[in-house]
Amino acid sequence: MNDIRRTILWVIFGFSMVLLWDQWQVHNGQKATFFPTPAQQAKVAAESASAVPQVAGVPTAIAPTGVVVPVTETRAASKELVQVETDVMKFSFDSEGGTLARVEMLKHADEHKLGSQVVLLDDSKDRIYMAQTGLISSVAGVALPTHKTLMTVRPGARKLKDGDNELSITFESAAQGGVKLVKTYTVKRGAYDMAVKHDIVNTGTQDVAPQLYFQLVRDGNKPAGESSFYSTFTGPAVYTEAKKYQKVEFADIKKKKVDVEKQSTTGYIAMVQHYFVSAWILPDGMNRDISMDAVDIGSNMPDCCYRATLIAPLDVVKPGQTKSVTATLYTGPQEEKKLEALYPGLELVKDYGWLTILAKPLFWLLHQLNSILGNWGWSIVTLVVLLKAAFYWLNAHAYKSMAKMKAINPKIMDMRERLKDNPQQMQVEMMKIYREEKVNPMGGCVPIALQIPVFIALYWVLLSTVEIRNAPWVGWIHDLSAPDPFFILPLFMTLTTMLQTALNPAPPDPMQAKMMWIMPLAFSVMFFFFPAGLVLYWITNNVLSIAQQWIINTRMGVPPQFNLPKF
Repeated sequence: MNDIRRTILWVIFGFSMVLLWDQWQVHNGQKATFFPTPAQQAKVAAESASAVPQVAGVPTAIAPTGVVVPVTETRAASKELVQVETDVMKFSFDSEGGTLARVEMLKHADEHKLGSQVVLLDDSKDRIYMAQTGLISSVAGVALPTHKTLMTVRPGARKLKDGDNELSITFESAAQGGVKLVKTYTVKRGAYDMAVKHDIVNTGTQDVAPQLYFQLVRDGNKPAGESSFYSTFTGPAVYTEAKKYQKVEFADIKKKKVDVEKQSTTGYIAMVQHYFVSAWILPDGMNRDISMDAVDIGSNMPDCCYRATLIAPLDVVKPGQTKSVTATLYTGPQEEKKLEALYPGLELVKDYGWLTILAKPLFWLLHQLNSILGNWGWSIVTLVVLLKAAFYWLNAHAYKSMAKMKAINPKIMDMRERLKDNPQQMQVEMMKIYREEKVNPMGGCVPIALQIPVFIALYWVLLSTVEIRNAPWVGWIHDLSAPDPFFILPLFMTLTTMLQTALNPAPPDPMQAKMMWIMPLAFSVMFFFFPAGLVLYWITNNVLSIAQQWIINTRMGVPPQFNLPKF
């Protein structure tokens, strides 16, 4: 293209088409093209196990000899829910298997249910999402305690008292198959992670070598209130030292298109959703098989359920001896600093996509600004100001080029009118004018295009940062992660977009001129449904761009004028 306006138009149009195609691929269960997901997960310990029927979500055992051993199910005759509370969490433990069946986060209000807190794990008619563990026998026909086994809970404190930093709750199964399983959950003050200790007691007369499994079971529904105007990932993920972080779409699990590392001695499994995550983390050096599959747990929900599992083979436990294994279970917000401190690589569940290399430094800077200013809204404004300052000379070059284009625009318009019946000669004359006036028609496009990845990365930072949930800015903005309740910010954003478009040189082609208005206005409509923090970032960027463009045009002797559309 030899016209800067046409070039910018095609850049905007092409980028929009890429985004639309990306979301169409995701909508149809295909891999994303613009924000590609890494390779998906593997199935359980051996390929042959997939042919064996499973019982209500209980994993299938793999004997040391490679023989597949179906696990029988022992249901609880009666069960109870045990409530435990810390300063930041409320837990409900099910005595059937000592399963963590519900997690309510006291520091995170649910914006979709007035007066309620965010519930992550849940076992109800509307949601299935649980953390389960149990044992698998390597001997055919021998049943060991699983997450379906009735357990008794030992007496103890159920609420973290003032001055206490932690409390424990212990579940104990009856001996089954010569093995007793004792689970001890230790929760801590101010923490979303807990230690889960498994004591495997050999009460029989023969050696046992069971396998200990850890699994997250979840329905395939998106979190309540998920926006249809932007897409965030919901589903399982796995991290290993060899293949790093890998997400798996529920659709790929259903189609059995799961293909990743099946065994590891490092890492974790997780269930990820917007802002929150649950994860099982085993000690490094401990062998584990990794699987993800669809499983029927008898629910009446239409899309239930999906399971991410770790199976850890244990050493031989002799009669009268006890084998202890302690894992970490995290159920909470995707607070990047805390996740990184808990386990290297766990912070990757806060997914920035392919621009992680840019997004992580931007989040670090945003976090530092908030530690100084104490307000996430003003931190967003300040971060955009710093970015605009960093790109000042690059933007200045673009605006100077656009100002030159604007200055010669009357000459080009006259020439186009004279040669409207001779397109070939028109192109020749246009290039001649560009050479004589020393104007580069691409000069305003390239500097702006170079900045696009940075601002896309900032978009993902603001979309993914749980810290801005329920964070106020000023006046009526009480939650930067929710849309503006009075649409004031989106309206102002639309006005700044229109002003910025009006300041740009008017394309000589009438159709191009119309499109240069329609595209930004259509883009602005989406922001009425975007989080206020994202709109604030875009408004700040627009205002600073308008101010810089105005100053440069004035200095170059090209008075700013508004080129209004003629529809």
